Amino acid sequence: MSDRLIDVRVDGYSPHFVHAADRIWTETNCYVDLWVEVLHSLGHDPVPAAACAFSARFDGAQWTFLKFRPEDLLALYGIDVAEMNVWRRPVDHLEDNAAAGLLSTIEVDAFWLPDTEGTGYRESRSKTTIVPNLIDRDTGTLEYFHNSGYHVLTGEDFRGVFGLDEPVPTWPPYLEQVRLDAAQPQCDAFDTVVLRHLRMRAGSNPVRELGKRVLADIDPIRTGGMDVFHPWTFGVLRQCGATAELAADVSVYMDGRGYPGAAAAADGFRAVAEGAKSVQFRMARAARGRSVDPGDQLTAMADAWEDAMATVVRAAGVR
Repeated sequence: MSDRLIDVRVDGYSPHFVHAADRIWTETNCYVDLWVEVLHSLGHDPVPAAACAFSARFDGAQWTFLKFRPEDLLALYGIDVAEMNVWRRPVDHLEDNAAAGLLSTIEVDAFWLPDTEGTGYRESRSKTTIVPNLIDRDTGTLEYFHNSGYHVLTGEDFRGVFGLDEPVPTWPPYLEQVRLDAAQPQCDAFDTVVLRHLRMRAGSNPVRELGKRVLADIDPIRTGGMDVFHPWTFGVLRQCGATAELAADVSVYMDGRGYPGAAAAADGFRAVAEGAKSVQFRMARAARGRSVDPGDQLTAMADAWEDAMATVVRAAGVR
C-alpha cells in the first residue's frame, strides 16, 4: 500500500471556494477543477493560476478548454508538470511515480468513477482526468482528486479504471508526472503570469463571437435534441461561463496585489457567467423542441465582457 502523497482524507474533505455551492458554475472542467483542489490541498491559493482565463478565446466552434499552464504552475508554486512516455500498464507508472514522491495526472474513463454517479457512472463512456493520491493494489483502493473534490473507489471500479482485467493494455492514456518541489516559486511570478495572459488576450471580443455561433446553432440543437445539447454546451456555454467567473476571482486578487481598480471588473465577468448559465437553460429548451431567442442576453454578455476586460487591462497598464 502506498502512502498518501498529500495528507488529506475523503471524510471531511472541504473543497476550495471556487467549488462552493453558491458559485454560478460549481465546476469548470476536469483539469482545472482537479488542479484547484490539488493546489488547495497543498496549502496554495489556486486563484493566481486562473489568470489563464484572460487569454481564453472562441475558435469559431467552441470556447477554450481552460488549463492551468505548466509554466504558470512552475513560476507560481515551483511545481513541474511534464508528459510521460507510457509503455507499461498505467497503474505501474502511477505506482512508480508515487514511490518516487511524484503525483500524476491521468486520463481515465469516467464510467468507473463513483463521484460521477447520476451523470455517467456505470452508464456512459467519457474521458476525464484525475490525480491519484493513494493506490493500494492489494485492497483495490484508489483515492483521487477529480472535479470539485477528493474521492475513493474500490473493487470492480479499481480494476476497471486501470483495465486490469484486459489481457493487454488498451490505447495508452495521457499521463503526466507532477514534481511538487521542483523549484522555488518566483517572487514576481503573479505579475509575470497575469501580464502575459492579458497581452495574449483575444484581439476581438470572444463572447460576441460565441454569441453569433450560439444563434446559428439553435436549429441544429433543436434537431439533435439533448444528446447533442449536452456535449455542445459543455464546450461552448459552460467553458465560457466558468472562465468568466474565474476571471472575476483573478480580478479581485489583482486588486490586492498592486493593481488597484481591477476588482471593479468582477461584476462584469460575473454577469457573463450568469448570462451563460441563463442562455444554457434557454438552449436546453431549444433541445426539447421549443422556440428560443437568447440574442439580447448574448449581446449583454458580450458588452459585459468587453467592459470588464477594459477595466482589467487599464488597471494592469497593458495594451
